[in-house]
Amino acid sequence: MTTPDTVRPAPRAFWADARFLLGIALIIASVAGVWLVVASARQTAPVFAAARTIVPGQTVTADDLRVVDVALGPTGETYVSPASLEPGVIATRTVFEGELLPQAAVDEADAATTTSVVIRTAGEVSAAISPGSVVEVWAAPAEGGGEFGEPRILVPSATVVTVTRDDAVVSGKDVSLEIVIPRADVAATLAALADESSLSVVPVAGKAQ
Repeated sequence: MTTPDTVRPAPRAFWADARFLLGIALIIASVAGVWLVVASARQTAPVFAAARTIVPGQTVTADDLRVVDVALGPTGETYVSPASLEPGVIATRTVFEGELLPQAAVDEADAATTTSVVIRTAGEVSAAISPGSVVEVWAAPAEGGGEFGEPRILVPSATVVTVTRDDAVVSGKDVSLEIVIPRADVAATLAALADESSLSVVPVAGKAQ
């Protein structure tokens, strides 16, 4: 009697192996994820950067800005773009030349809490003071006979708009500054100007110049 040959089941095809299929799926997902990240990083959007230093209270127009294409991803909506710039908005903080313009740095004109005034200092101002600098304004009240009282802080925090030096003056120390101050300090500042107090400006320590 002959022994029939043992019948062995046919080997399962490798592509039917669940582990093989799972591995292929993971590879595809990984490649797709990397491609999406790279593609997203390459996508840029136009937003505004300051063409010159913009100070608080200043009306922001297209002339003060330049368009730059940057890759910001989801944070792009936090910056002002050509499509989102509203007419008549003002700056609520200093935006330095070249800095991207955040939405939080502009607001409607009705929200203004500052105004600008022009003062003349008693002497030369520091070379470190330039548009955008934050300064203290000090005032020494006039007491007659060319004498002045003890200086006191008139405005604790003002932002410089312009610095103008009059070279025609013999002393070379005739300097006028346009500054942005809180509206709450306007009355005291105008009073100091009216009584011819001696005014000086000092850079605020720790503030960007």
